[in-house]
Amino acid sequence: MAKNNGKLYVVMVGLPARGKSTVANKLMENLSREGFAVRIFNNGDLRREMVRGDSTQAGFYDPANTEAAALREKIATINIGRARDWIAGEGQIAILDSTNVSRRRRDKVRATLTDHPVLFIECVNTDADLVSASITQKTKLPEFEHMGQVEAYQSFTERVRYYEAIYEPFRDEANSITVDTLNCQILAERLPSPIPHYGRLRDLLVSDWVRSLFLVRHGETHYNLENRIGGNSSLTDRGKAQAEALAAHFAGVAIPYIFTSTRRRTLQMALPMLRDRPETTLVPLHEFDEIDGGVCEHMTYEEIGRTMPEVAHGRAQDKYNYVYPGGEGYVTLQTRVYKGIKKALYLSAAASNIMIIGHQAVNRAILSHFLFRRTEDVPYIFIPQNKYFHVVSTQNRKLFELEQFMD
Repeated sequence: MAKNNGKLYVVMVGLPARGKSTVANKLMENLSREGFAVRIFNNGDLRREMVRGDSTQAGFYDPANTEAAALREKIATINIGRARDWIAGEGQIAILDSTNVSRRRRDKVRATLTDHPVLFIECVNTDADLVSASITQKTKLPEFEHMGQVEAYQSFTERVRYYEAIYEPFRDEANSITVDTLNCQILAERLPSPIPHYGRLRDLLVSDWVRSLFLVRHGETHYNLENRIGGNSSLTDRGKAQAEALAAHFAGVAIPYIFTSTRRRTLQMALPMLRDRPETTLVPLHEFDEIDGGVCEHMTYEEIGRTMPEVAHGRAQDKYNYVYPGGEGYVTLQTRVYKGIKKALYLSAAASNIMIIGHQAVNRAILSHFLFRRTEDVPYIFIPQNKYFHVVSTQNRKLFELEQFMD
């Protein structure tokens, strides 16, 4: 019978590129900071140590490849044994990071790890674009260096299909929890018996986690000078100078991911940042596009007040809830920006620093997500073009700073 003395096995479950390792590392980092002895036992790491030859080829994961299947089973057995031996000593929480998608594999884990409670965490993500982006990131790992980008992507995608063929999602299995890793949402809990530290674990699973976010607004545009809304305006000379100043300010700072909107002005703002950063990944997201002005797109505020006084009056009465005819308002913008935040955090979960280069309304919505501002105040958050917000939001630290990068 398993002992409930504070020691615990956490077993990850799910298809490749669904955020298992991200969750495992998040748990380890936070629990270790609290003083727990935590260790991850990753089957992939052990595979790279043990397997001679090319285990990146999809055929290595074909269930019909009996030789490879036996080797993968051996790797799993060794890792389970290592976790058990470590827990028998100084270890407190052992995290087994592998797919574990078959019921047979999970039954093997239960049958072997009988000395302490076992919690299975199933990671799911149904956003096809994010899964594709995650696969692309995985193909940049050193083990794929001998392949071209297209070949590596196709090989990994085929690997996922092999796992899909044997995937048995949780239904009636005890001590299991299913988590939507994109939205940090618990979809199902099956906990007939107490699990040590479950309150801490649950809080970590449902919380956004930002080690270091630099939130920047694009520089000055021609539409800014003309007081026009929306559009796809380019940066002015001053805006381009602001972009160069931003890059100079962050010289020497590693920023693995820069997220922008799909609009020209945010991409132009990012270009100098990318110039000397070959390791940085640029990810334009539609979710970070500026608020859609509908019939008022490209108009100046003076023109709107003169030709559409009902629009000007309605927006002045309730700026947050007002929706431009044929367009958006802050109240509708918030939903897609929230989805963009989730995408950015999901893709960059392992990064220490990330940057988002957005727009005035978009950045207000992003800040309100972390600052918990009253909705009626969101349209009035100050978003300058020569400063940026530095945001840290973890279980142990909250930080919001406004820093200047250009006079």
